[in-house]
Amino acid sequence: MEKTEVITALAALAHEARLDIFRLLVQAGPEGLPAGQIAQTIGLAAPTASFHLAQLKQAGLVLCRRESRSLIYSAAFDRMTGLVGFLTENCCGGNPAGCGLPPLGSPDTCHD
Repeated sequence: MEKTEVITALAALAHEARLDIFRLLVQAGPEGLPAGQIAQTIGLAAPTASFHLAQLKQAGLVLCRRESRSLIYSAAFDRMTGLVGFLTENCCGGNPAGCGLPPLGSPDTCHD
């Protein structure tokens, strides 16, 4: 990702409602959720949810598709991965373990 894309994505996520929406869509997975269900789950009026979804879409963080009469939104996982990759690129001078991250190429070692 380019620096300007990262700034746009981070700016879009720097709002409580948009962060909540994005996290909900990440949890929903690639199948996504209808706009109405997103609004209801987050506790937003439909026009307010639509505004925030448009901001996330403009930042490239969500995708939208039409299914019959519904708009289905899903997280843009490739964009999310690119954002995380940009933020952690060259972490700790190339030694991710120094940052508390698993070494590159190793299986996830997180436990609940």
